[in-house]
Order: sequence, then C-alpha cells, then structure tokens
Amino acid sequence: MYPEELKYTSEHEWVRTPGGAEGSVRVGITHYAQEALGDIVFVSLPEVGDEVEAGSAVGELESTKSVSDVYVPVSGKVVARNEQLDSSPELVNSDPYGEGWLFDLEPTDAAAVDGLMSASEYQATLD
Repeated sequence: MYPEELKYTSEHEWVRTPGGAEGSVRVGITHYAQEALGDIVFVSLPEVGDEVEAGSAVGELESTKSVSDVYVPVSGKVVARNEQLDSSPELVNSDPYGEGWLFDLEPTDAAAVDGLMSASEYQATLD
C-alpha cells in the first residue's frame, strides 16, 4: 500500500527522488491521508520559486469533510507544481502516488530526504 521507494513524513506526505526536474524531489500525500480527507474538491499549492522551510504549511487540501494543511518535508525551493490539480483535484484521491502529486522541490540539503521515514517506518506509525 505504501511504495517502498518513497520516503514519508509524520504529516502523511511522501517524497520521491528524483522529481520531475534535475536535482528535485516530488511531494504528494499518502493513500492514508487522501482516504482520511475524503473527496478532495480544491487544492492550494505553493508557487514556483517559493523558498520553503521543512515542517511549514505551504498549501491546503479541501475536501467535502474538512481542510487540511500541506506541509514541506524538507527545506528548499519549489520548482514545479501540479497544475492539473487546479481543474482536477480528485486526482489526489484517485492516484495519490502518480497523477495526484502536489509539487516538486529542489532541496537545500539533499541528504535531508534520507532522514525521512521508510515505508515500513511510516506504516508502523499508522498501526
């Protein structure tokens, strides 16, 4: 259920290396998070060029049930955002590890990604 090649945060974000651009990582939310939120109807994401700090809220996912913050897994610069989500926010529900990605980030410290949780460590936090 949680892809082994990804890294995870306690805030239910995943990180894939490499991201879409050279030196970047891709960020999204986990299956657990999208299921807990319910049907996502609106996505607010950081802008390309934004400098963001690990742990800070940089966007929101609005569902029919609630609004949840999107957190930054590692500090860096936003280099891409998933523009498809403006018109199709439901992609976060239907394909959280693929077409439902949120943004790409160029980490300030690439080694910080290694400090995130593995799939099994993340799964253990849910049990």
